[in-house]
Formats: sequence, C-alpha cells, structure tokens
Amino acid sequence: MAKIPQLFVYRTIYKGNHVIRTLLVLLSIFISLQVFAANTQGQYIQPSNLSPKVRIETNMGNIIIELDRYRSKIAANNFLGYITRGQYDKTLIHRVEEGYLIQAGGFMTNYTEIESDEPIFNESGNGLTNSEGTIAMAKQLNDAHSATSQFFINLNDNTNLDPGSSWGYAVFGEVIEGYEVLEAIAQVEVGYSEQLGYTTVPKKMITIIRVVILDEEKADE
Repeated sequence: MAKIPQLFVYRTIYKGNHVIRTLLVLLSIFISLQVFAANTQGQYIQPSNLSPKVRIETNMGNIIIELDRYRSKIAANNFLGYITRGQYDKTLIHRVEEGYLIQAGGFMTNYTEIESDEPIFNESGNGLTNSEGTIAMAKQLNDAHSATSQFFINLNDNTNLDPGSSWGYAVFGEVIEGYEVLEAIAQVEVGYSEQLGYTTVPKKMITIIRVVILDEEKADE
C-alpha cells in the first residue's frame, strides 16, 4: 500500500486545525452577539419587574417615570431597549404645547434623527388612558402601528388621544416625580424651527442629557 506523503499529512492536519479555530472564532462571535442582544433588548431588563422605573435627566431637571409592563408590555420593553442602548442620550425635547403635551425621543441635539427600531404594535386598548402625567408612544397620525422611538408626556387629561372608533396612542407608564420640571418645560417659549420644520419647538434648546434605568432596590426606597 502506498504511503501518504508526510507533507500531505501535515498540511491536512494544519488545514483541519485552521478550520476548527475559525469555527471557534465564529462561535465566540455568535455567542457575544447573542449576549449583546440580550443586554440591549427591553424584555431582558429586570424581567421579573412589572413596574420598572427610569429617570429622564434633562437640562431643566429630572423626571422619574414608572413603566407599566403588565398592561403595556410591548411599549415598555421597547422604551427600555432604547434606554439601554443609550439612544435617548443627548436628544431633544422637540415639541412643547402648554396644557397638552411635551414630546421627545426623535432627534439628536444636532437635529439629526435618532436611529430607530422597527415599529411596534399599538397597545392603546390596554385600559390605560392619556391622563395628566402619563407617558405614551407617539405615532404617525394615520398609521396605528408606526410607533418607534418617540414618546410624549401628557400635560392634561387628553381623552382625544384615547382609542375610540379608531386606534389611540398607547400609554405605558406615568410620571411619579418631577412634576415641577414638567411645569417649567411647559412654560418655555416655542416657535418655528427651520431645522425640524415644526412650529412648537422650544426656542431655547431643552435636552435630555441621559435616561437611566433605576435599580429595583433604589427605586423602592
């Protein structure tokens, strides 16, 4: 029987080891991506906590919001995902209407749009209403399931935003601290913004410095 050349054996072993190393590297990358995804998707953030709390830190003060995962799981987890990835940091409060609402989550401080995920299902029929102090998902007027990153806080009982003969705006939490900050923001002068093309933009920039998820223990103190 003919002998297999030694050089061929060495090359075969080398190639086999190279393939194994490549597979191990790819497996490591895949696992890392899965861990990263798990750490940046809302459903994995305090998964057993149905009422996680977050702090919105603005240049006019802090606002603490309690989310309602029980009745608005999709919107709450969506919001937590954006927070975890830091996508609300250094963004604008770009719409202020006294006695109505303040809106944010759409634009960076340089007026570029933030990178958003796929639109989510509209949970406006969850039993929560757009009452004063609640937070809800913004959406396109004629597209019920178009909400992505933008949200608003109601400054009044806005029953016109609740579902009726058509889809409403999904509420997913409420303000529990920082009403004085909301009142101060509501009083700012607004006008037309050439950069955004809106007429209710604060003339003096109001920014969200960052949004943080509070630890369960600290949130309960």
